[in-house]
Amino acid sequence: MASNTLIDLPPEIASRRHQMFPVLTEPEIARISRFGTVQHYPRGTRLFAAGEPGPGMFVVLKGAIAVSQRDGLGHVVPVVRHEPGGFSAEVGQLSGGYSLVDGHAEEDVDALLVPPAQLRALIIAEADLGERIVRALILRRVGLIASGASGPVLIGRPQSPQLLRLQNFLSRNGRPHQAIDPVQDSAAAALLEQYGAATGDVLAVCPDGSAVLNPSENALARCLGMLDSAEHNELFDVAVVGAGPAGLATAVYAASEGLHVVVLDCRSYGGQAGASARIENYLGFPTGISGQALAGRAFVQAQKFGAEIMIPAQAAALDCSKAGPSGELSLKLTDERRLRSKTVVIASGARYRRPAVERLSEFEGRGVSYWASAFEAKTCADAEVALVGGGNSAGQAAVFMAQYAIKVFMLIRGPSLAASMSRYLIDRINATPNIELRPYTELKELHGNREEGLSAVSWRNTRTGVEEKRPIRHVFLFVGADPETRWLEGCGVALDSHGFVLTGQATASLAAGHVPAPLESSVPGVFAVGDVRSGSVKRVGGAIGEGAAAVALIHQYLAAAPQSRQAAGTTPGLPDPSPLPDEHDRPGAKSHPSAQRLNPSS
Repeated sequence: MASNTLIDLPPEIASRRHQMFPVLTEPEIARISRFGTVQHYPRGTRLFAAGEPGPGMFVVLKGAIAVSQRDGLGHVVPVVRHEPGGFSAEVGQLSGGYSLVDGHAEEDVDALLVPPAQLRALIIAEADLGERIVRALILRRVGLIASGASGPVLIGRPQSPQLLRLQNFLSRNGRPHQAIDPVQDSAAAALLEQYGAATGDVLAVCPDGSAVLNPSENALARCLGMLDSAEHNELFDVAVVGAGPAGLATAVYAASEGLHVVVLDCRSYGGQAGASARIENYLGFPTGISGQALAGRAFVQAQKFGAEIMIPAQAAALDCSKAGPSGELSLKLTDERRLRSKTVVIASGARYRRPAVERLSEFEGRGVSYWASAFEAKTCADAEVALVGGGNSAGQAAVFMAQYAIKVFMLIRGPSLAASMSRYLIDRINATPNIELRPYTELKELHGNREEGLSAVSWRNTRTGVEEKRPIRHVFLFVGADPETRWLEGCGVALDSHGFVLTGQATASLAAGHVPAPLESSVPGVFAVGDVRSGSVKRVGGAIGEGAAAVALIHQYLAAAPQSRQAAGTTPGLPDPSPLPDEHDRPGAKSHPSAQRLNPSS
């Protein structure tokens, strides 16, 4: 057996073990060999380590590589033993991300090292073999998440708003982690005390052993190696702001067609759609698919084609002073770095709308949520919850939460759901006995304190004036969203009266001699797609379609640029097949006597 699995996996994942750890045949290894170099590693050599940049994929030719999970508390769990025909890597290696596991040569090892750029080239050039490899990489990440034995350790009480916030951030970004309740673990409690933590605080222990008390999402990302701190002085073809369905679709189509693409998002991939428990009317998925799963596939797909993805990274401003076919655009980030690009695609979506309810901000994260993920669902088991909103997102959340909560009160302003929700969701809600629809009802008051969080809610029937107070500790708000366009101030991008980006004919009179393409804004080279665009259909399928269409328009725009401004060199996803530099060799590695640097064109 080429890979001997040592870790316990959930049944639904264990049944796919053969796909998670496929055995490569000699002819398949021969096909892979032109993308890497054969290296020799003496017994005991560390090949990769959790919390450090991963070198790529190792295909074992001789000997064995032992892979283990290690958390910040020093706990080590064996994962798998790769023997000849097996290969070590997971999905993070498509972009050269930080390793989530440790690996060392258990015996003297000869292995074919395929660096990240060449791994992407392999997956594209060898389609059938690439499909097997990508499936294995994705399943391995899923297995790491399910095992919860790698990544950061979060020490905090299960009901802590801080813990839920950090867990949600890691989950939305597909990052494995482990949560420990200090009440149940004396060592964890002692560690919290050592850092002077108060009730409700959370201590994050990173894989390198460093610890941060109540970290921000950026601070946690930094200790996990998620933050891209490079200067990025290169000129991109396309800079996409927002990694929701529209932004990821733009990235996939643009990168697959040879454009140099960078994508940034301030929090996670998937956008609001990523928080959907189940999307059942998306084409091609008759049994439905969760927003997280759909977004996760697109995220991997964009990396496969060479798109550079920066998460978390937030756009602060757009400088359009040099906009035009012969000029460039400049994105300023909140950390003061700048990204230069020939075109910019605004896919920043929308921010959750906050109803005018007193003390709302006090209870955000302490009982009031704007999404309904598995983490929130666990805290609502056998409890009553209130959900405000009557759109599809609200309907999906209500059906999902009804699987855990004893009762879901659904508060809507109108008489019914007919005008705002898809028929299939209405039917499902009507068929779910523990969902109670309250028409003509508005959220009136929130009760509780900052220490213990939300303890009760009051709502009012706007027709009868009758108010009701219930001991509900969890409220979910799905009352729409406002466009996230504040970062465009001062750039000259025309917005409608609600703040959405105007495109095409709607902005022709404001474009100062510029004739905008259908998805182009009033500023040349600045396009808008998805929920942030005025007139968009506000559906996942529509957002993806707009992302694809924008790429065709970008090609037309770039074709009008002077020849000197056209992208030169090789496609980012298909790197220059020249010999690989020595910097890819790991410490302790020695070139195999018969090794030669082969490339995809040989």
